[in-house]
Amino acid sequence: MLSEVLLVSSPGKVILHGEHAVVHGKVALAVALNLRTFLRLQPHSNGKVSLNLPNIGVRQVWDVARLQLLDTSFMEQGDVPAPVPEQVEKLKEVAGLPEDCAAAECLAVLAFLYLYLAICGRQRALPSLDIVVWSELPTGAGLGSSAAYSVCLAAALLTLCEEIPNPLEDGEHTSRWSEENLELINKWAFQGERVIHGNPSGVDNAVSTWGGALRYQQGKISSLKRAPALQILLTNTKVPRSTKALVASVRNRLIKFPEIVAPLLSSIDAISLECERVLGEMSSAPALGQYLVLEELIDMNQHHLNALGVGHASLDQLCQVTTARGLHSKLTGAGGGGCGITLLRPGLEQEEVEATKQALTGCGFDCWETSIGAPGVSVHSATSLDGPVRQALGVL
Repeated sequence: MLSEVLLVSSPGKVILHGEHAVVHGKVALAVALNLRTFLRLQPHSNGKVSLNLPNIGVRQVWDVARLQLLDTSFMEQGDVPAPVPEQVEKLKEVAGLPEDCAAAECLAVLAFLYLYLAICGRQRALPSLDIVVWSELPTGAGLGSSAAYSVCLAAALLTLCEEIPNPLEDGEHTSRWSEENLELINKWAFQGERVIHGNPSGVDNAVSTWGGALRYQQGKISSLKRAPALQILLTNTKVPRSTKALVASVRNRLIKFPEIVAPLLSSIDAISLECERVLGEMSSAPALGQYLVLEELIDMNQHHLNALGVGHASLDQLCQVTTARGLHSKLTGAGGGGCGITLLRPGLEQEEVEATKQALTGCGFDCWETSIGAPGVSVHSATSLDGPVRQALGVL
């Protein structure tokens, strides 16, 4: 059992192209978003396990001795056991949560308890520890915040229990796990996601684990080799939407107008494939011409998504603000509000970027200047983290 403090981070995700079309068997490109979730794990010998999630106001403490008495035989099926509803109900009892609790706070606590008991339960004794998780990602915005949380937990707990080694060497600021260890982190993180979402696709946790860019089609996930990091503005319109309702509305439109909507979905597929090709070219020598192609693809996809009926007045406003400044934007995720991305090509004046951000916040939106194609789950030294992150995690 490790005794030192662990500091872990993992990225969020955005869909670059292929949202909605992916439901109908087409390709989607998901990319790691460099707004990150950070975790500090401090081993103790005080007989307590504490979980602190300042973003959502959760602070829970359990006695290790009480947890040790639980019958966790239900978690011992296979190498990486999958949670079933009865187990999740049992965990609610353990956590002292109401049976009907489906809020983000409850689900985050359940995912932690599941991963802690299932991973650490293989040790002779459950460890005492203190975990703080703090995120730059807004929750419930379709940016993979729950997957980043599950990936951080899985990586930290597996490392604590020496199921995987700590890759950080003396004097290093940041390090990443081997491919084999990332596979194990991803498998466990997927189980955390299942506790939270029931039946997730596995895309979000895969992006958060490996970083970069991934291609997803009909359940198959593959990594794009050496995807370039692209600078973007990420804008949250803060307009709530129901992914389920929007997916259903596209399906209904396809049934009603098959000869119109099916070609739209095929065209979105072609946009994803062309984007994948261009990103592959950019990995060796990015040129301005390639950014111009990416901008055209963004414009065409946004028009297609509007034609599918998943646009929204707030997203139109976002596109108008950025188009007026010569920039190109599209919705990301379900649409109907939610978030949009704006590509920032190289050579843009910082003043122009700041003016665009101000115009978007003036619309009542939240706006971040960040990048996509970010590194996946990583372990850090304290000195490598920014002051605000260290402060949020309580790292001196």
